[in-house]
Amino acid sequence: MIITPQIDEITFDQNFMFLHIHGKRMKVSLEQVSSKLTAANEMQRLFYKISPSGYGIHWPLIDEDLSVEQLLKFAVG
Repeated sequence: MIITPQIDEITFDQNFMFLHIHGKRMKVSLEQVSSKLTAANEMQRLFYKISPSGYGIHWPLIDEDLSVEQLLKFAVG
């Protein structure tokens, strides 16, 4: 059985996304994972939905979908 990390929160600064997972904060470069998120404004970035399965994240205002597994491959921290 594959266990999917449970994202508690997603926050951003100018160039990075921070995934808060089980009390840990993982830093991901926006340029490495999504040109849409890199270009998005704060409101567009903060309006996201985590899929019920926990496998993906969707940003409806910019029509972007990213898998948690893929994001974690680029995570530091």
